[in-house]
Amino acid sequence: MANLGYIQVVRHCNHFCGFCSNPSTPYVHTFETMRVLVDDLARRGYFGVILTGGEPTLHPDLPKIARYARQQGLHVRMITNGSRLAEVEFAKDLAAAGVELAHVSVYSVRAEVEAGLRGVPGTLARAFGALDAAHAAGIELAVNCVINRDNADHLDENVRWFVEHHPYVRHFVWNALDPSMGRAEHDKARFTPRLADFELSLHRALSILQQTGRTFRVEKVPLCYMADFAWASTETRKIVKSEERIVHFLDEKQTVRQTAWEHVYSDACTPCSLRAICGGLFDRGNGYDPAELHPVFVSKAAIVSRIASEPEHVRPIADPAPPAVPVGRITLEGERRFAAQARAEQRRGPKPT
Repeated sequence: MANLGYIQVVRHCNHFCGFCSNPSTPYVHTFETMRVLVDDLARRGYFGVILTGGEPTLHPDLPKIARYARQQGLHVRMITNGSRLAEVEFAKDLAAAGVELAHVSVYSVRAEVEAGLRGVPGTLARAFGALDAAHAAGIELAVNCVINRDNADHLDENVRWFVEHHPYVRHFVWNALDPSMGRAEHDKARFTPRLADFELSLHRALSILQQTGRTFRVEKVPLCYMADFAWASTETRKIVKSEERIVHFLDEKQTVRQTAWEHVYSDACTPCSLRAICGGLFDRGNGYDPAELHPVFVSKAAIVSRIASEPEHVRPIADPAPPAVPVGRITLEGERRFAAQARAEQRRGPKPT
């Protein structure tokens, strides 16, 4: 098993994505509060850690905690909007600290769509600059994309752009929008797509990636909408390989250990040949329609065999119990930042596209 743990380094951000599921909180991290979480993942035998947020590059100790995690033997990754990673010297600092893989989030290569989703102009060019700067610094790159109502019809257009203009990006991660938390919960009708809205463009996108020798994963999409690429489903892979995931949330949820990967199903799923390995419809916020689910009749054994035959980084899991340590803490500084972020969101929230 190649388990990866997540640490939310910060929860504030310099973008204002209308569907953000992890908006600002008054909790903050110091190097010491992050260090104990890294120690916990290393003790468990986790393969790696993903430093995320909010926007993790806004934390002044990001290079320091990345270096510490690497020293503990963890593969160090981060998820970023690219706003600071576009700075050449900062990209070099992160590479020197031990960041081996950066997931840069880009929702659309159409500048007006990207700006509308992020609530900030000029973000697309900055993300492209982040890809170039990180690549020059020797950091491996992936592009993350949240599938939403505004980009559902052109996911393949995004892929074609990256293949042509940023050919060094070799991995892509797709996530269907989570309508259950944060801003998305309050405006789910605005951003949540129908599954049928993105089925064709996602299939085209994954086909291009496969044809060009790139790798990819898809999360929160039921297998009946990606049956040709079922082996690339994050939930399916974790079900088949019995993997877990620990997320250290920088909010009241604190540490969550995910071991179950099944979500919402309908009666139509009962005869489906992939029911046992499908995560179903990830919909804790009632934003999607289970009536869109339907059975497929393809070989489950072939999918399981493909996943099981792939090489992986195997480490024994030492202790399944969540740590008894707090994730961050609420401070006066954190409360002030939280209040300032709330005021900024009211002034600069994303406009409908």
